[in-house]
Amino acid sequence: MKTLLRNRKALIGLVIIAAIVIVAIAAPLLTQYDPAARTGRPHQPPSLDHILGTTRIGQDVFARLIYGARTSLAVGFGAGLLITLVGTALGIISGYRGGKTDEVISFFTNMVLVVPNLPLLLVLAAFIGQASPLVIAGILGATSWAWGARVTRAETLSVKHKDFVKSAEMMGEPQWRIMTFEIFPNVISIVGINFIGSVIFAIITEATLEFLGLGDPRAISWGTMLYNAQKASALSVGAWWDILTPCFALAFLGIGMSLLNFAVDEIANPRLRTGNHLKRWSLLVRSGEGRL
Repeated sequence: MKTLLRNRKALIGLVIIAAIVIVAIAAPLLTQYDPAARTGRPHQPPSLDHILGTTRIGQDVFARLIYGARTSLAVGFGAGLLITLVGTALGIISGYRGGKTDEVISFFTNMVLVVPNLPLLLVLAAFIGQASPLVIAGILGATSWAWGARVTRAETLSVKHKDFVKSAEMMGEPQWRIMTFEIFPNVISIVGINFIGSVIFAIITEATLEFLGLGDPRAISWGTMLYNAQKASALSVGAWWDILTPCFALAFLGIGMSLLNFAVDEIANPRLRTGNHLKRWSLLVRSGEGRL
């Protein structure tokens, strides 16, 4: 954690994510409006009463934004956690046990990887109908674990031959304990990268499905905000605040998660830690130019 907090990218990313989470939790304290109720005129521009304007039916955009953050974050972190748990468990078991177990898990992993993810999600969501955010999170978790399982398996194959793993086997430790307490801590960086990437993927995919009209229109999320704004032709009538607000929210959250992902990748891979070296080289170059 000390290494992570000393990384500038990680610190900025954590501040962005923490700010969004705090705003989502404190939503009832930040607005007096009900996000589902009509509180103003249709497509009222931003003002003191409605700082981000209103929708076509007079709903407060700011209230829908901060309440919608709850749903989008819940789907993102819920689906990301499910994807990471399934992919990590299968990857470690496959890589450590090998043999028939590895063949069976690798077969299903390859099968899931071959199927295009987004078209599969579109078909499943269309088959279900108006899928709720919980259903979307379940679909994402059930269809998006293969990449994490493949990467975790590869890392497990390199860790299982280390001396501390062989020592635990010679001492008679059970396999579940070796996988949990010996292998898992040594692949935690890969698990962290997988989790952050899965959260970004889940939030963007949920917004995409809802924007296409495959989500529950009664749910309040950033995806349904985009869907309702597009359906109301917000840009055509000049109500830019109705559609740009959720777009900027998604982009802002994506930037925070991406910065955190880059930082974890740098910490896990020492070859990417070029910041201090670049500073030293720049100082050397400047000192050399000064002498000349």
